Amino acid sequence: MRFYNVGSSECFGDTGDQPATEDTPFHPRSPYAVAKSSAHWLVANYRKAYGLHCCTGILFNHESPLRPARFVTRKIVAGAARIAAGADERLVLGNLDIARDWGWAPEYVDAMWRMLTAETPEDYLIATGETARLEDFVAEAFACHGLDWRDHVDTSVEFSRPSDIQASRGDPTHAAKRLGWRAKTHMRDVVRKMYEAEMPAT
Repeated sequence: MRFYNVGSSECFGDTGDQPATEDTPFHPRSPYAVAKSSAHWLVANYRKAYGLHCCTGILFNHESPLRPARFVTRKIVAGAARIAAGADERLVLGNLDIARDWGWAPEYVDAMWRMLTAETPEDYLIATGETARLEDFVAEAFACHGLDWRDHVDTSVEFSRPSDIQASRGDPTHAAKRLGWRAKTHMRDVVRKMYEAEMPAT
């Protein structure tokens, strides 16, 4: 039996200017992150204590058109598409200064498969290694339609989390060395792929 546990970069909390690695201590700042941290250590314990082939992928933000509309990335891409199509609305978002490492979900699934099929089970951090502000994501989404985001976007504290992470950065070096995995799709490519998937629905 081989077992894969879906971990989360949220376990690290705010990484500041230094990208996290597999050895970075956890500082969870939400109930979700606390639960993910607990699951991470449970998996590690079973692996070491009972010799099970189990591992955790500590995944940074991974996006695709399958994201529900309540997720901010899909909200942005879908909102930009509606506005470009003539909708009389403004897109309202929270803190645009937060920074995240956005990757492409199908590539992250490939990383999961590599973890499970590796001879030795280990935990791996999966990220692109590039971090961008949410404002950059928004600008790219509107630029796909030839629009300036500043003409169509408002911000509101209503959409700010009480303990939001300001910066989330990851170093995927270990996955590159041990699994041969590297992200090919970065933030601007992610936005473009989500934009292309959104267009038939507009």
